[in-house]
Amino acid sequence: MAPAHLDVRRAVRAELDDLPRGATVLVACSGGADSLALAAALAWVGRRAGLRTGGVTVDHGLQDGSAHRARAAAAAMARLGLDPVTAVHLRVPAGGPGPEGAARAARYAALDAAAARFGDACVLLGHTRDDQAETVLLGLARGSGARSLAGMAPRTGRYRRPLLGLAREVVRASVPGDLEPWDDPHNREPAYARVRVRDQVLPVLEKELGPGVAAALARSAELLRADADALDAEAELARRASVIDRASYDVAELGRLSAAVRGRVIRSAAIAAGSPPTDLTAGHVRSVEMLVTAWRGQAGIDLPGSVRAVRRDGVLSFASSR
Repeated sequence: MAPAHLDVRRAVRAELDDLPRGATVLVACSGGADSLALAAALAWVGRRAGLRTGGVTVDHGLQDGSAHRARAAAAAMARLGLDPVTAVHLRVPAGGPGPEGAARAARYAALDAAAARFGDACVLLGHTRDDQAETVLLGLARGSGARSLAGMAPRTGRYRRPLLGLAREVVRASVPGDLEPWDDPHNREPAYARVRVRDQVLPVLEKELGPGVAAALARSAELLRADADALDAEAELARRASVIDRASYDVAELGRLSAAVRGRVIRSAAIAAGSPPTDLTAGHVRSVEMLVTAWRGQAGIDLPGSVRAVRRDGVLSFASSR
């Protein structure tokens, strides 16, 4: 048995150890190398752990031949012994948060629906340590704070990412030889920021700083995630103490908070009022914070999603004009 196969299987087994026998686990599989490797490991581990293991492939309908590739991915999962297997065919709506954001939202909606249909299953995603490093660098470029730099969590609700601790090359070396991964041309398209980070930025960092940059970025994400989780928990307690109603907050209570906690309360309040989290920047949050800490009678602050923050009579309110 090649070391790569053992590493991937160990990672999947460790991620599923808390599930009872008979539980349903689905793998989200595009037919690419990472998700095929994950599907193969799930099939092997699931049989021995007494789990019901299946797979879902999502066709976004954004490329010629995508329906055929989705059927091929479903067939590959079936050959591995996964059952149930389903292919979901979508038409991603125009507009919204851009084509990538719209496709992502549609994909997760389809995965949620499949998981519910198969008994509220957990879903495995094939993100690797290299994907995590790319996510951290993209978050750093956006200047969007510790939560963004914390990268992807190993678990988010029903979603689990067992391969976050493994290098992409290790994962891909574990793909069974009788399976032919699909290479998505979007993964080579430099119009996408993530592709530029993968093909241009990380190689330069490795060259200039030495090997191990991706692993170091992933470790930093893990540490920052622990810090962000602690601050988020404190911010939720502070939000409850300062909220007057669903969209109004006591300015005096907000003023007593530390900057790190107050910023989180403001951000969560803006999102609850309808401001898209992907568009809400640290600059927006700082501008709203000035209504609390540097009040000079200024007008309200317009936020993404047609949300406006206004201070009046000691109350900070968030309202949507939609």
